[in-house]
Amino acid sequence: MTIRIGIAGYGNLGRGVESAISQNEDMELVGVFSRRNPEDVKLLNGNVPVHKMDDIQNFTNAIDVLILCGGSKNDLPEQGPALSAHFNTVDSFDTHAKVPEYFAAVDASAKPNGKTAIISVGWDPGLFSINRLYGEAILPEGATYTFWGKGLSQGHSDAVRRVPGVRGAVQYTIPVPDAVDRVRSGSFPELSTREKHTRECYVVLEEGANPEEVKQAIVTMPDYFTDYDTTVTFISEEELKRDHSAMPHGGFVIRSGKTGEGNAQVMEYSLKLDSNPEFTSSVLVAYARAAYRLNQNGEAGAKTVFDIAPGLLSPKSAADLRKELL
Repeated sequence: MTIRIGIAGYGNLGRGVESAISQNEDMELVGVFSRRNPEDVKLLNGNVPVHKMDDIQNFTNAIDVLILCGGSKNDLPEQGPALSAHFNTVDSFDTHAKVPEYFAAVDASAKPNGKTAIISVGWDPGLFSINRLYGEAILPEGATYTFWGKGLSQGHSDAVRRVPGVRGAVQYTIPVPDAVDRVRSGSFPELSTREKHTRECYVVLEEGANPEEVKQAIVTMPDYFTDYDTTVTFISEEELKRDHSAMPHGGFVIRSGKTGEGNAQVMEYSLKLDSNPEFTSSVLVAYARAAYRLNQNGEAGAKTVFDIAPGLLSPKSAADLRKELL
């Protein structure tokens, strides 16, 4: 059985989903839906049709799972509930504080219509969330630490680009090595925000902009930089394109705990990614398989990664998984 996949939104994430589908033999991309003029959207596979987002409800019978590739700030809060009434969906909603209300909105839409919607899929939230859960469940006496990076933060980069006088910019989040080492030692350190990560900004100035004013506007920005040690380096537009066009990322989830008579136990899960959007897309595609299988079994409503059995992600049968991986 080939799972028919649709993509809603075709930016970095949508392009990554298209690429990931080509690596999964049990899936087929049957259409991409965009708010842009379909003729202006160039896919990796020119044989796949591009449609207007407004026409998407005409394809409810042609798509088994719709992967939502819009942004968490403005797109998904509207698209998630709206589209999960008509399709099985998977999305990467990543505004952690708003996950409960987003889950409720999607559940209220999907469940009455018999659809399965897996929300907040990716690596954080997503795979990192699972590993935080494993750590707490297995080592109840302990502490969990999450480090992000070294990696390019798309949200923080966008915030820098909105500063007056900035033509272009990227921002990298970098774990502080000493903090990581202290956590790995099993000593349960109490770490402030500033002690865990630093931030590096590479900025191209608008002509005539004052470098010192731009720097101060960045390092004092509430919620983004004021709580971190932040460096700002001014570079040329050529350097920005040459040296900072990739989107690497990664990080660690570490659970440090004690068992028995005080024996130290440390669990660690880590990622090192050349392309953040391509990896996130690959996770979305695996969970699309799970969404399809759950819906085939009559399980409707919103789900998170905590609700999905690992075997549902694999194209292999349960028997093959027991034989080959257990």
